[in-house]
Amino acid sequence: MKLTKRLHSCVQLEKDGRLLVIDPGAFSEADAGLGADALLVTHEHPDHYEEGRLRAALDANPAAQLWTLRSVAEKLAPAYPGRVHTVGHGDTFTAAGFEVQVHGELHAVIHPDIPRITNVGFLVDASLFHPGDALTVPEAPVETLMLPVHAPWNKIAEVIDYVREVQPRETLAIHDAGLTDLVLPIYATQIGNLGGAGYGRLTAGDTADL
Repeated sequence: MKLTKRLHSCVQLEKDGRLLVIDPGAFSEADAGLGADALLVTHEHPDHYEEGRLRAALDANPAAQLWTLRSVAEKLAPAYPGRVHTVGHGDTFTAAGFEVQVHGELHAVIHPDIPRITNVGFLVDASLFHPGDALTVPEAPVETLMLPVHAPWNKIAEVIDYVREVQPRETLAIHDAGLTDLVLPIYATQIGNLGGAGYGRLTAGDTADL
């Protein structure tokens, strides 16, 4: 499959002429979800879930469908009957020809005084894992880990230990909109040297064959 990185945590996966889009949120491009045959959303925070972008994608392609957790699904299901599917940890499904497994249940801890919301990660074609806003370790091998490198809920030591625990063949940075060109090399060096897996970062619009 071909991966295209969009801004922040949004990625597009293409295989056999069909397009799957994960987390076209408010920090991604306005058109990030357009053209999708299937959409996956990990959780309800606006940098991952933006209702207008999802509605635009579902309206543009009447055959497109959305898989997500309950807190997002209940907001869109009434307007798109039969096209919005609620999923949770342990579920498996086929979306636009991609085989998807769901792993994880909760968002990472931001602060003990902030209630945790639900969050799911998606393992696509038993190869690529997008964890959303959590450091979930899937109960299956991972070839390519979409790695959330910078967020209010993590620090680089946790990111490095996460890579070591998952043991992917390679990592590709996501959740990186808050990093400037000045500090990006620091993250690349430290995660690349200490994580134990190949580290890469695509700029928005760049592609990679997986």
